[in-house]
Amino acid sequence: MNTFDKIYKVVEKIPEGKILTYKEVSILANVNNPRIVGYALHSNKTPQQIPCHRVIKSNGKFAEGYAFGGK
Repeated sequence: MNTFDKIYKVVEKIPEGKILTYKEVSILANVNNPRIVGYALHSNKTPQQIPCHRVIKSNGKFAEGYAFGGK
């Protein structure tokens, strides 16, 4: 399983109404750098299955590089 797949597995398990930070996802996916989580989610081809909108920055804000129609 590649790094992006590990990230997607974690993110697809985030329940509706809940959020995680990029750092929390990186820890759960055993990825060294939270920015890699951002790269993976930005290239997410199935946002209906992998709810990347449930991942936010550690300060509680959305990342400025959001995709899929905006905030």
